[in-house]
Amino acid sequence: MALIDHTSAVIYMRKSDGRYLLVNREYERLFDLRREDIVGLTDHDLFPREVADAFRENDRQALAGGVPIQREESVPGDDGVRTYLTVKFPLIDEHGIPYAVAGISTDITERSRAEAALRDSEERFRLLAEHAQDIIFRYRLGSAPAMEYLSRAVEAITGFAAEDYYADPQLLVSRIEPEDRRMFEQSWQAPRSGTTTFRLRRRDGEVVWMEQRASAVTDDAGELVAVEGILRDVTERMAAEQERSQLEQQLRQAERLDSLGQLAGGVAHDFNNILAVISGYADMLVDELGDDHPSRPDAASIKQAAARGTALTRQLLLFSHSEPSKAELLDLNTVTAEMLLLLDRTLGEDIELSTVLAPDLPPVVMDRSKFEQVLMNAVLNARAAMTSGGRLTISTSLEHGGEGGKLVSLAVADTGSGMTPEVLARAFEPFFTTKGRGSGTGLGLATTYGVVTEAGGTISLESKVGGGTTLRVRLPASDEDAPTVSPALPEASALTGNGQRILVVEDEEAVRDIVCRLLVKGGYKVFAAQHPAEALRMCRDGALAFDVLVTDVIMPGMSGTQLFAELRRDRPNLPVLFMSGYTSGPAPGGQELPPDAPLIRKPFESHVFLKEMYQLATERV
Repeated sequence: MALIDHTSAVIYMRKSDGRYLLVNREYERLFDLRREDIVGLTDHDLFPREVADAFRENDRQALAGGVPIQREESVPGDDGVRTYLTVKFPLIDEHGIPYAVAGISTDITERSRAEAALRDSEERFRLLAEHAQDIIFRYRLGSAPAMEYLSRAVEAITGFAAEDYYADPQLLVSRIEPEDRRMFEQSWQAPRSGTTTFRLRRRDGEVVWMEQRASAVTDDAGELVAVEGILRDVTERMAAEQERSQLEQQLRQAERLDSLGQLAGGVAHDFNNILAVISGYADMLVDELGDDHPSRPDAASIKQAAARGTALTRQLLLFSHSEPSKAELLDLNTVTAEMLLLLDRTLGEDIELSTVLAPDLPPVVMDRSKFEQVLMNAVLNARAAMTSGGRLTISTSLEHGGEGGKLVSLAVADTGSGMTPEVLARAFEPFFTTKGRGSGTGLGLATTYGVVTEAGGTISLESKVGGGTTLRVRLPASDEDAPTVSPALPEASALTGNGQRILVVEDEEAVRDIVCRLLVKGGYKVFAAQHPAEALRMCRDGALAFDVLVTDVIMPGMSGTQLFAELRRDRPNLPVLFMSGYTSGPAPGGQELPPDAPLIRKPFESHVFLKEMYQLATERV
């Protein structure tokens, strides 16, 4: 009896009719009763009916079976229901008949509660994992690798069910793009947690971006036995990041273009003044020297060099958006057709030139000279790509743009060598060229890009190595009709002045000198001022009478447009001829060029300048 009284288990004996024969001290403590009071009672005297019925049924099973049985039994107590692990066995008399049942019950309440809590936790985790949008996984490493767990999201993201991965332990790795596979495998061998991004090919062939956050699982010896973590579909995020990166790159490109444009515009302004002087004096030398004079070819070479400098400066101005523009309605078919003879001569005999011009094409609004520059640049680039000859096709078409608008498209397609993706990505960068040192400025496509963008259009390149290149320009269509072409003026030799009085305002002395000499030679009487303030004093204080104002646009202190506005207060019909090597939007002081005022670009040909002057002096005075 002392043995059973000093154990923590509850020990008891009941007769076959259910009455207690014996209980130990733990039983007394548990129910706060003396054993003398318990002996002779049944479970129905001590417990609720449903509990007593359950105890009685277990007793019968032990008696009937003749062997020990083990059951979990629940007993209500002051601190709630307690759970016991009970072993019951029958007591047999000398005749082999069971006459009583003995029981040993061990309190396992805390363990049961812990197991129940664990089951609840596992169920909550299972529900969380199964309803998560990310893939939760555990993969066993070692000699027998296998996927031990995959959440339900794996099928929605990859197209394969979890059972497919359980059946094929290498399925996940095999679906990763080859370029990313080694990095992924290394992430599963890393001893520390980390984040890895890779591409995975779904069952339907679509490639998605996955982000893995994985942790290593080690055994007691510190050996890596498994990896577990989360796989997330980040395809949309990666697309957004790529788009943002492209936008940032475009912004940096635009900033570089803007900076280079400002530099190019400033250089071109000063260079144009120098070229105006060189070109003007060269024109005068060519005219003064006879055809047989030995120095005439030298003067002609100077003029040609100045013309080359003029072309380069014009490209710089177009690239920098600083070239004065006179937007007009253009029929691209007409302009292209008028340039065909020049383009054909430029291409040479080994290039087959053809056109496919869409009929009834609406006009566009653009500076004609700039459009001609765009077309010429495109043709020259195509010619350079067809070193062994080929075919060049210029085509126009009408496309439908966004929000019901229409776009006039010009395409220049060649059968040349084409571009690599690396060259294509940099094609519009300024000063980037593949023609070699001394063979190209790298401004052609950059200039073209700037001109088309300024006109509200877009430009794109399509190219493949060995498959030729197509440059496509799209410009907004205009609802207006294209104007008729103005009649040409007579040749400069027939255009001489008749003593008209011309006021020349130019801050560059050398330019002012050559302009005055040209006008005097052309039959005009000339007055000169080196800046606008001096010109105003000559007109107001000196009462200077003159017929036409010739003025530079950009000058220190006051612009030519401001000077013209001051003088027109007294003479509303005063004719003016503006000269400029550089204008970019409104002139200083906010005065823009009058829409009806002619503008001659520096450097200019002498005969062009005299034609403009003749028209002003004879028709507007």
